[in-house]
Amino acid sequence: MLRKTFALVGTAALLLVLLAACRSSVQRPSVLRNSVPQLSGPQPGDMIATITTDRGTIKAVLFRDAAPNAVDNFVGLAQEGYYDGVLFHRVVEDFVIQSGDPTGTGTGGQSIWGTSFSCEYSRQLHNYSGALAMVSDASGQNNSQFYIVTTPPDSVSQILAQKLLSAGFDRDVVSTYREVGGAPYLDCKSTVFGQVYSGMEIADDIDATATIAERPKKDIRIQSITIETYADAGSAAG
Repeated sequence: MLRKTFALVGTAALLLVLLAACRSSVQRPSVLRNSVPQLSGPQPGDMIATITTDRGTIKAVLFRDAAPNAVDNFVGLAQEGYYDGVLFHRVVEDFVIQSGDPTGTGTGGQSIWGTSFSCEYSRQLHNYSGALAMVSDASGQNNSQFYIVTTPPDSVSQILAQKLLSAGFDRDVVSTYREVGGAPYLDCKSTVFGQVYSGMEIADDIDATATIAERPKKDIRIQSITIETYADAGSAAG
């Protein structure tokens, strides 16, 4: 996106066709799906990120084995305090909340190495609702910007599900998209490197904020991002 707009999403009209409806009354599943590794929550020894915002705290497990560059970049920037005070500069209701650009314009940001790095696509990680992923430009390069998918559970319609199956998506993946929601049209277009497991209601609250041209009318900022090693397998809240 430079104005870092998702390269594969051509128009707002396309999104309206692909998404099932406007803000959904369907509640998010309250229990993590242990049968889907991405949605099973953190395990002892996993790296987790605590994203503290003006609206509350979001926790995400990070998948370094699948996306080492994206995770190292995110962790390095977070530990430097790079994200402290940074705006959620782009909010698209029932789609994504986006941050990570210190300029707040959607055109800035730099990786931990000072140069862009390529996407890391994985067949095991998908843009399910709550996915934490890098914002890539049209050439598939990443810097510091990231997004969280905020689509509602009923966002993948039966029509879209059939199109996904026809396109070669695994049936279990399509079934999970149908259950938890997501943006499957972003798969293999951006690097998923984490998954929210606690505080999705905070992401939803940011998603619901009033905007002008996809920019929140009232500033919403990241206060800090801390990185820890998960230790308590019995705590879903981390």
